[in-house]
Amino acid sequence: MSSPAKPLLGMILKGYPRISETFISNEILLLEKLGFPIHLFSMRRPRENFTHKSVTQIQANVDYLPETLLRPLPRLIYHNFLLALQKPRIYARALKIAFQRFLRTRKSATIKHLFQAGYLVHHLLPRRKIMHLHAHFAHSPTSVAMFTSILSGLPFSFTAHAKDIYTSDPRQLREKLALARFVITCTAYNRRHLAKLYEGEPNSIFRVYHGIDTGLFSLKPETHQEPVKPYQILTVARLIAKKGLPTVYRALKVLYESGIPFEHILIGDGEDRKNVLSLIGKLGLNTQTRWLGTQPHDVVLKHYKQAHLFVLGCEVAANGDRDGIPNVLLESMAMGVPVVATDISAIPELVETEKTGILVQPGQPRQLAEAMIRMLTDTELRSRVIPAARQRVLQDFDNRILIRELAHIYRNEIAAFKNFKIQKIG
Repeated sequence: MSSPAKPLLGMILKGYPRISETFISNEILLLEKLGFPIHLFSMRRPRENFTHKSVTQIQANVDYLPETLLRPLPRLIYHNFLLALQKPRIYARALKIAFQRFLRTRKSATIKHLFQAGYLVHHLLPRRKIMHLHAHFAHSPTSVAMFTSILSGLPFSFTAHAKDIYTSDPRQLREKLALARFVITCTAYNRRHLAKLYEGEPNSIFRVYHGIDTGLFSLKPETHQEPVKPYQILTVARLIAKKGLPTVYRALKVLYESGIPFEHILIGDGEDRKNVLSLIGKLGLNTQTRWLGTQPHDVVLKHYKQAHLFVLGCEVAANGDRDGIPNVLLESMAMGVPVVATDISAIPELVETEKTGILVQPGQPRQLAEAMIRMLTDTELRSRVIPAARQRVLQDFDNRILIRELAHIYRNEIAAFKNFKIQKIG
């Protein structure tokens, strides 16, 4: 478990563990292997009744914050009241900032984040040797980290991902950028966006790709063989607007009407489940496609091995939400499954048309269908793209390499770890 003799890196997470956020659990595990002692503060308990194997290897202890305001309100008020008595000026400053933020957005979540931070500072921090706070996601976890920093005096930083950047109030996000010691984000596209918001020196915003464990996603032995009909097409995605699943299914309808035999597998779940499944029925694709819901890693891996093509139709949702670089594209490319996707956000930082895959414009099912047909039937293109795509992932998205880049940022930017010796990963 986390050693009390060493200064701890405190991580504030939206939920832990989460099946859809393996990039976070992988990061925690690899940082531990490099020697970083970590303690976790989670705003929510797990939503799923299973998790990835890597989570079981994590040594960090975890404290769960009260999730809502109503039922735990007496506890929250108790600890915040005592903290306010201990630090009246500091608490008044945090309360003023919370009030200003509430006036901007009229969202009660701001009050909850202040109370959660007060609870963390008064009840949890005294028992821990936390030296720095780092939040994953720029919205609510960073709000808690920011208020915790104000109330405790600890420095904080955060990692900004995708939805948390583009659906946040720019004024709130700008304030966090100004107060944070440093910021990490997972794409160059995100970094440019954040730098435009930032009023200070943008050198404190670092781009570090997430990456994947390339050892888990090995090349299929039959990779270079011509696909045998019916073509096996795979999509792994949360069932939410930004994944562009309606475009995928309308493209599959084009394949069906063109007489191309295929079987499509959809793995994932989400708030748009009802609409997506209804669309499948309306398009008459119930026989050609199967929805498997959320699945553990070994099941997903099995379907990668069977797939001839991976397709994703990412787009910018009505609320501004968009993907960064979906890890499922990295996994597919590492497995030797060619990808067809859309040219939004940072996806072109990974996929180059006719070099490592094919990209089309979002919301264009016929373009997507034509790209899918080409990738399935053009043997020369497949033989060229598949090895180049895998090499791209191995070269630039191996998380065992990227984690050292992240570790060096922590060591250089966090005073408590200035003299920290980064260990080797065995």
